[in-house]
Amino acid sequence: MFAHILDFLNRSPPDPVRLPLTSSHWPVLTILGVYLVLIKIVGPLFMQSRKPYNLDRAIKIYNIVQIAYNAILLICAVYFMLGPGNYSFSCMSNLPLDHEYKNWERWLSYTYFFNKLMDLLETVFFILRKKYRQISFLHVFHHVYMVYIGFLYMYYYGYGGHGFFLVTFNVVVHTMMYTYYYQSSLNRNSGGDLWWKKYITVVQLVQFVIVFSHCVYILRQDDCQTARLSATWGSLISVVFIILFSNFYVRTYILPKKTKPLLR
Repeated sequence: MFAHILDFLNRSPPDPVRLPLTSSHWPVLTILGVYLVLIKIVGPLFMQSRKPYNLDRAIKIYNIVQIAYNAILLICAVYFMLGPGNYSFSCMSNLPLDHEYKNWERWLSYTYFFNKLMDLLETVFFILRKKYRQISFLHVFHHVYMVYIGFLYMYYYGYGGHGFFLVTFNVVVHTMMYTYYYQSSLNRNSGGDLWWKKYITVVQLVQFVIVFSHCVYILRQDDCQTARLSATWGSLISVVFIILFSNFYVRTYILPKKTKPLLR
């Protein structure tokens, strides 16, 4: 496994087309570095003596944009994989560089990556509204990881292929998640969470179980070498996220119910 990872990191980009922010590591690392400094140091210091900002209108617009963005991306991704891309779900590889639909694969992959950059704004909103409790380790780790792994995949592996299939499940989750955020913003004055909030975490866990299962399925096929590294990493990180999201679910939705009678 580690030999595959080292081989992956030492090779040059297989696709000569470098879309914005994907020519080297530095642009993405700079963005993530600024993001971490902003949310951990600069943001809290800036807000220390200020009241929380009212960003209701901005957040509603942001959520609507995210819903539309992810829904359109999902439709285009499914159409591409089942149609022009003609992906084989038993062993997926990137389209050849001279394939007539290669630019579809490039831009759809990049559209997903750019959306992960957009997701960083969510934490900025938390800072400006002084919702510091929502900036958990899981929240920050997930955002940083999704941006950088998206870059690494496109830079070292190319656009599309097995990785693009895996992240399509994440697009489904995000469409659902931002729909919840938008509906929640409309009902903010009523107090309490919407009844289906916890099911977003359930869907996320199902997503990681599906991804893990498919990656293991790929790895069990000796004749499928093109997606082997992607499947190896996908299975490992799925286990990590299953643990993290399960811990979040238990601490948020199960333990409070058990301790509630003791507080009376």
